[in-house]
Amino acid sequence: METDKYSAKSISGNSQSGIQSTALDPAVVKVLRSTYMLLGVTLAFSAIMAGVAMAINAPYFGLWTLLPYFICLWMTEKNKNNSMGIVWVFALTGWMGFTLGPILNMYLAVRGAEPIMMALGSTALVFFASSAYVMTTRKNLNFMTGFLMTGMLVAFVAAIANIFLQIPALALTVSAAVALISTGMIMWQTSAIIHGGERNYISATVTLFVMIYNLFLSLLHLFGMGSDD
Repeated sequence: METDKYSAKSISGNSQSGIQSTALDPAVVKVLRSTYMLLGVTLAFSAIMAGVAMAINAPYFGLWTLLPYFICLWMTEKNKNNSMGIVWVFALTGWMGFTLGPILNMYLAVRGAEPIMMALGSTALVFFASSAYVMTTRKNLNFMTGFLMTGMLVAFVAAIANIFLQIPALALTVSAAVALISTGMIMWQTSAIIHGGERNYISATVTLFVMIYNLFLSLLHLFGMGSDD
């Protein structure tokens, strides 16, 4: 009897000390599956739209890129709980892919495909590594919310300002900062899904897609900085 009591106490103690089942909640698995499926399809669709823009030699839209982007982003958030949300997700990601085409053409004309392939490979590596880290450790990164949101806002304002200032050092600093913050946001969003902070796969997909897009552009700029005019 004493041995049984000790064994029961030991098992209880192990449970309280953190030795728990590693199985994810079914609701979490469902959100993760839906998010990654939609993310994969939208990445493919965005790549197709980028190819179309490159093929027709579409012009670079500059700041005008942001107007359709924010409209699609707002409509996606507004309709995230109904079927129209999917339509707006594809409108958003398709537009982002299309506006990427002229940028890729500029890099191809100056430096060839090398910086593009390096940025693409590095983006994939960072995404899978950061996601795998959070999935494996199950860390709750909710404490990073304020820091990441503030950092992204500051980087966005600095990037807009540098369009007019044209300071190379600032451009490189912003690119490096956006790459780091985007990586943090990917980890944060994955953690939010795992720990129940995000249950809408459309919102999760949009966050991850935009961060992957920002990460790729930032790395492309860093790898291709030797060709910047």
